[in-house]
Amino acid sequence: MEATFFPKRITASNSLVFALARAKMAMQSSSYKLWSLKSCSSLRETTSVSLLNLRSSSSARVFSLMNMTRYSTYSNDDSCPSRKRRSRGPVMAAKKRSEGAKQDDGKYKDTVDLPKTAFGLRANSTVREPELQKIWDDNQVFKRVVERNNGGTFILHDGPPYANGDLHMGHALNKILKDIINRYKLLQNFRVQYVPGWDCHGLPIELKVLQSLDDDARKELTPLKLRNKAAKFAKSTVQSQMASFKRYGVWADWDQHYLTLHPEYEAAQIEVFGQMAIQGFIYRGRKPVHWSPSSRTALAEAELEYNEEHVSKSMYAIFRLVGVPASCDSLKEFLPNLCLAIWTTTPWTIPANAAVAVNNKLQYAVVEVSSASVDGSTSSGDGKKRFGNFMKGDKSLHLIVALDLVSTLESKWGLKLTLKKTVLGSDLENCRYTHPIDSRECPVVVGGDYITTESGTGLVHTAPGHGQEDYVTGLKYGLPLVSPVDDDGKFTEEAGQFRGLDVLGNGNVAVIDYLDEHLSMVMVEPYKHKYPYDWRTKKPTIFRATEQWFASVEGFRDAAMDAINQVTWIPSQAVNRISAMTSGRSDWCISRQRTWGVPIPVFYHIESKEPLMNEETIDHIKSIISQKGSDAWWYMAVEELLPEKYRDKASNYEKGTDTMDVWFDSGSSWAAVLDKRESLNYPADLYLEGTDQHRGWFQSSLLTSIATKGQAPYHGVITHGFVLDERGLKMSKSLGNVVDPRMVIEGGKNQKENPPYSADVLRLWVSSVDYTGDMLIGPQVLRQMSDIYRKLRGTLRFLVANLHDWKADYTVPYSDLPMIDQHALYQLANVVNNIRESYDSYQFFKIFQVIQRFVIVDLSNFYLDVAKDRLYVGGSASFTRRSCQTVLEAHLLSIGRIIAPILPHLAEDMWQHLPFQYTAEDGHVAKFVFESRWPELDAEYLSFPEEEVDFWGKILELRTEVNKALEVARSGKLIGSSLEAKLYLHCSNESLAERLNKMCEPTNEADALHRIFITSQVEILNSLQDERIKDVQYTGEYLMEEGDKIWIGVSRANGSKCDRCWNYSPQVGSFIEHPLLCGRCHNVVISLQARDLDDLSKVTQSEAKEAIAQ
Repeated sequence: MEATFFPKRITASNSLVFALARAKMAMQSSSYKLWSLKSCSSLRETTSVSLLNLRSSSSARVFSLMNMTRYSTYSNDDSCPSRKRRSRGPVMAAKKRSEGAKQDDGKYKDTVDLPKTAFGLRANSTVREPELQKIWDDNQVFKRVVERNNGGTFILHDGPPYANGDLHMGHALNKILKDIINRYKLLQNFRVQYVPGWDCHGLPIELKVLQSLDDDARKELTPLKLRNKAAKFAKSTVQSQMASFKRYGVWADWDQHYLTLHPEYEAAQIEVFGQMAIQGFIYRGRKPVHWSPSSRTALAEAELEYNEEHVSKSMYAIFRLVGVPASCDSLKEFLPNLCLAIWTTTPWTIPANAAVAVNNKLQYAVVEVSSASVDGSTSSGDGKKRFGNFMKGDKSLHLIVALDLVSTLESKWGLKLTLKKTVLGSDLENCRYTHPIDSRECPVVVGGDYITTESGTGLVHTAPGHGQEDYVTGLKYGLPLVSPVDDDGKFTEEAGQFRGLDVLGNGNVAVIDYLDEHLSMVMVEPYKHKYPYDWRTKKPTIFRATEQWFASVEGFRDAAMDAINQVTWIPSQAVNRISAMTSGRSDWCISRQRTWGVPIPVFYHIESKEPLMNEETIDHIKSIISQKGSDAWWYMAVEELLPEKYRDKASNYEKGTDTMDVWFDSGSSWAAVLDKRESLNYPADLYLEGTDQHRGWFQSSLLTSIATKGQAPYHGVITHGFVLDERGLKMSKSLGNVVDPRMVIEGGKNQKENPPYSADVLRLWVSSVDYTGDMLIGPQVLRQMSDIYRKLRGTLRFLVANLHDWKADYTVPYSDLPMIDQHALYQLANVVNNIRESYDSYQFFKIFQVIQRFVIVDLSNFYLDVAKDRLYVGGSASFTRRSCQTVLEAHLLSIGRIIAPILPHLAEDMWQHLPFQYTAEDGHVAKFVFESRWPELDAEYLSFPEEEVDFWGKILELRTEVNKALEVARSGKLIGSSLEAKLYLHCSNESLAERLNKMCEPTNEADALHRIFITSQVEILNSLQDERIKDVQYTGEYLMEEGDKIWIGVSRANGSKCDRCWNYSPQVGSFIEHPLLCGRCHNVVISLQARDLDDLSKVTQSEAKEAIAQ
């Protein structure tokens, strides 16, 4: 011990004191874990040339190994194994130390600066993430950061999820995307205000309540009891969903969340309704709407989903003409045996038929029907078609069909259709036919462009009570609005013999049979097509004319279209979708025949049924609801709900029973939240929801805002796609492919099959996908994300652990840094700037790609790999170590902050383990990562000369080729570790050769070529005729992009192996006191001994005696 570490004049007692002092220091550092980051040798096969060598934040200078290396040949072997053994002397010493190796193993291991940190390689997320979230809550970090920030306000308005069940992966994607944006804005010094909300009214919740009750309980259920149960269910669900959102790491003003059932929200909604009503945008009318028999209510377009696999009974039928106008005298010769042929996919609407519509521009044919190839009322061979009896009783039958469809119908029906005459569609207008069921006369009318020859017969059966286009045509001609269907989807008394039958079931069949019996049915066949279903009950809907309340979109459509073009839409093509939906939509049916919702504030005269609704009545109801909530509409009497001036007439009125469409509820959130809270702004900076909200929340919010405020409620809108399984299939319990976000975070019962990945891994996945389209997730994807997360954490841990003794005073000025360090900072600055641009443009998948490439591959595989030597064995206070630590600190503080919006738990965990205190430029000590703000890197970092960027690109390229050559030599058993090698290089480019030659004897160790290649020696040859080549066993060359050739030779390193750094050097054995050390290590050890002597001289006599006694 004395001979190794101290000059001989040190006494035994002093030696003992020093030994005890060293033991004490070891005990103090035992709380830190000693570890090492192994070389990522499998990744080193990829090019080390960064894709991020950018001259500026907006333009990239991309180096590609595929382009730069024209060819690469090595003698003695044609292929290179993928694994490489790099030199890991200090690392191996650390491993032996952690495994309790004997004291004699590694004589100089105590002189090595090994990494130290309590920041674990394993995240232990199920424990650590909740701990970090508790730290945030206990210290009110979100509030602290917002209050300290002094930039502008940023408002991302939360679209309310439905409070009716557990969260799915779509919810997780949506909330995490919002949180990434909000957290980035916090780092950018914005005062972020994010108020989460929930949609609490409507049928889904009402159905949940009803399903939980037995028949007896349902019978006793009053509207108020149902509403109380629905409110309780919704609030309970909100608490459950809120806890899940918090577990995702989402920051929000949770205590001030909004619910659409809150009285103040309902009052604001009534106010919006009232303003639209006063301006004449709200009206009551009888017109066809989407009706759900299974829910017994009208539905808006946004409450529908279209089933692509729906199969209808499509029917061809004939209606007999009884009269023609003067313009069609030529058709009289075919009467009374002339019929109109129609086609419909809804035979049940025939009782409501009021006309047959034609296209005035189409040519129609009169055809004679003959040569039936099948018997009437039988099925075809395939068992799918059913032919009717329409040919019986008529020896000569003529039909009118579109001329272009004659051959198609002839083939489909199996009949001979002989052309007798053609006529223009406009000439058929005002022909008269007999209704096939009730024998009343009906007209032929001219319809719109919806009448085509793509299918059917070119003539359209028109029932204004059961179709929007039919309704519009009916208004034009004053046709009767017949709709003999009740709330349950059954025929009413008005339908005669069909009353009580289900229109989507036996009623449909009964109509077909009736027409067949009365010789009016040509054929019935199954027809698969897209059909609207109730999004809640998953059952078919119908079009049905009922008395409803509507918002007249026509009154403000142009203003809405103008506003759309002033909004920033992401992705940009989203503007086309919202524009198409808004320009083409009909009036908005806003009334619902349900109990759980906000009432339409209208009173009806008991006798005349005339509605009473004006500014006074609406304002009075609004004031009541703001204090008592909408339940007041159900428990208060009419005279209490009416303003004072109407109370003497209260007995003449009754309350309406309709509630508002839930899309009117959520579509009023801008008024109830943004426009009412002082901390928020209207319009919002951003809305972010799924692409289905173009016909939902985005549109309902736009329409209510335009109608009352004249502007859109948002400056920008982001839409995302849907989450599918790894095979691209929609998730469903029946398929067993549902990925539960809670299970992703916490794991399943069998944690081997379903391990806990953490909220951060889930968030990493969100950042990795292009959310503008549909996204895939599953076990394989999650494993990949977990592996990337682990590598990223390992890199951060390396940085933290190698700064364990760092102080800001140690920072080396930029101008003094070695070139390798300046180049590293240049790359870092470009990475930070490019990631900032990607955050600003909301392209998070680009951030993921940059982080994965730079942090996990480029940084770890090159700079950190090379840095280990000077960090571990270069000397604690050496210039090269301090310069490297200067770079490490810049990387750690920058990377930690740029990943924080995506991986807040990892970033905070790292920040809480910083071995030093971070103080911002304004003197604020950032105790939490989000108090540190976005990294503002020194402008000098980007001043790295362009020629140096090019040169270091060549160095990285050369290093890749050197690694290949070393691998060939290793395969040939010439070397094991790369430190056993000596490299010979010859370059055909003289200027490059001169630069490389200077790096063989640089002014500092960090820029030394052999340190960069992790070999013991490198020599640059002036000529390939050099005598030294004859001793080189392995050679090869490759061609650079510029055409320059570089020859590479590998031989055994000169000298002996240093016992401390494992480099080979001729100097080993030349130092008497330390014969096993190279020159560099000898100097480091001597300096350590001198430092220890200085420390020892400060030990008092009493301390020495105490140490000896112990």
